[in-house]
Amino acid sequence: MAYRPSKKFKKTLLGSGAVLLLAALNAPAAVTFASEKYHAYKIAQPGYKKKYGSWGGVSVPDGARINAIHAALLHTGKVLLIAGSGNDQKNFDAGTFDTVLWDPVKNTFKKVPTPEDFFCAGHSQLPDGRLLVAGGTARYEVLDGGVTKAGGGMRVKNESPDKAVTLKKGTRFRSPSGVEYVSTTDVTVPKAKREFEISYFKSGQMKPWKTKVTAAEARVFVEAVEEGPQGLTTEAAQYEVVGLKGEQADNVYGLAQKLTTEKQDFQGIKAAYEFDPKAEKYVPVAPMKDARWYPTLVGLQDGRVLAVSGLNDVGDVVPGDNEIYDPKTKKWTKGPFRYFPTYPSLFLTKGGKLLYTGSNAGYGPADKGREPGLWDLKTNKFTPLTGLTDPDQLETSASLILPPAQAQKVMVLGGGGVGESAKSTARTSIVDLNTDSPTFRDGPALPQGTRYLNSVLLPDDTVFTTGGSRDYRGRSGSDILKAQFYDPATNAFAAAADPTVGRNYHSEALLLPDGRVATFGSDPLFDDKDNTKLGTFEQRIEVFTPPYLHKAGADRPVIGEGPRELDRNGRATFRTKDAGRIAKARLMRPSAVTHTTDVEQRSVALELTRGKDGLTVTVDAPEDRTLVPPGWYMLFVTDEAGIPSEAKWIHVNGK
Repeated sequence: MAYRPSKKFKKTLLGSGAVLLLAALNAPAAVTFASEKYHAYKIAQPGYKKKYGSWGGVSVPDGARINAIHAALLHTGKVLLIAGSGNDQKNFDAGTFDTVLWDPVKNTFKKVPTPEDFFCAGHSQLPDGRLLVAGGTARYEVLDGGVTKAGGGMRVKNESPDKAVTLKKGTRFRSPSGVEYVSTTDVTVPKAKREFEISYFKSGQMKPWKTKVTAAEARVFVEAVEEGPQGLTTEAAQYEVVGLKGEQADNVYGLAQKLTTEKQDFQGIKAAYEFDPKAEKYVPVAPMKDARWYPTLVGLQDGRVLAVSGLNDVGDVVPGDNEIYDPKTKKWTKGPFRYFPTYPSLFLTKGGKLLYTGSNAGYGPADKGREPGLWDLKTNKFTPLTGLTDPDQLETSASLILPPAQAQKVMVLGGGGVGESAKSTARTSIVDLNTDSPTFRDGPALPQGTRYLNSVLLPDDTVFTTGGSRDYRGRSGSDILKAQFYDPATNAFAAAADPTVGRNYHSEALLLPDGRVATFGSDPLFDDKDNTKLGTFEQRIEVFTPPYLHKAGADRPVIGEGPRELDRNGRATFRTKDAGRIAKARLMRPSAVTHTTDVEQRSVALELTRGKDGLTVTVDAPEDRTLVPPGWYMLFVTDEAGIPSEAKWIHVNGK
């Protein structure tokens, strides 16, 4: 029987001929056109999607597009996207601060009134499901060459033991030579500390009391009144406070080491708020003692939150004064002292120690606070961990607790050199904390050196990594349009579908309750390979659908009716027609991510028991709150093929 080509084949052949004819006339354009068309065809095929997954854009209304600097999944299933001023000086000057609440199910967007500039704040999930947001921006940086008025930190002293003093924004400080500086914010200096010294004569008789007064101190950023070199001060000096008289003028004064026209860094704020997912609004709580910009907030096993690092109110890295928030009292207390560069990656590990992987997001000297280690908060002992390859390239690296959390393996991926370095590394490294002498060991390499890599835990116990760039903030068109899966069981990477949107600095990715991954943001320095066209903030949202959902179609395991909270023994029973199909169960903590830093996400393995009637399953969680910190979790179940259910939200109490 003679072969007769189908109409579809003829059209394909004619189309191929047209492409070949175009190639003969204009080869480069034709090849690009043809390859793009073929790629679009290839990634749309069901077989491709089942192996590599797929990407899709989200329709965002014009009024809801913001510069997403922070992203947090709430237990309502909605995603909080925080911009603050969004790395935009004009927004900052105008006091325009943005937050948007995105509902991935309905694809609706709601603007939320934003009381502070939460640009580069810290955040942590609280036990009741609220999100603690603390710190942010008080002042934008001014780069070398852009500083017109000398400025810097002024230490304001108060020697009066009787009362505190508040100096309003605009207060003037005058040097001995007559040069004046003006404060850029209000500053309150506590009253001095008065102590009574008691001593005795040799006879045993008590001597007259002596009083010792220790001056109190606060910091404030000041700028020269006049522009130019006449405002420079390069030596330490004492400054009088203009306008104070009499005894107050003697008691209150300023001290500064140097006030120059060198680069002036960002400055933080002390403000703290809880975002209420039900009322969908920010609720103020007590401010922190220290101002913080680029801080890390990490939840502890008792539900409290530790805040570390950040740039303070004069633009210096907080020197190690950490503090702890108690959600019961809504107040902060002093925490253990330890220095870290900004946005350090700290993870709560079994037993309550914090693991510092060395990952961080920037500010701080290259030779201080960058060594990985285990930090015992009770004794304030820090035990360094060795074995990490490329230890000088941990800035902008990703870190996460590998699934399941009981394995106590933590992974570091990629990263780059300190500051605006062009260095980047393909290194991954894993530390097993269950061993007697934990040390980092190299894992499989990434396809290339990568900074700003986003890494997300999936309910099938794999890790999805996407985006990043090889150079600082995607410089020279260096965004990496690649994604991959890491499987802890095989210690190997496998390719995933390529994203279409580049993501570098100020980008985020997180797991949604339906098992997909949403990606947001990106803040490149330039939009071209020649570094001539200034970058624009990426406001598109792109969502990745993993292979397991393409394999499943509509046939996913289903968790039916059940409690909203684990019982006192850490158990919960759910009705399901899929009891015989379910192979694994996981509690997955919702993300709160910024600057490639997500210390919230963790996946906890649950014991699984099927009911005798085949219509129920009971899950059993570890009682150890260092493994399962209190709060809301997504409960996923998966079958033998790794196909997950949609998540059920369930609460873990703080006993």
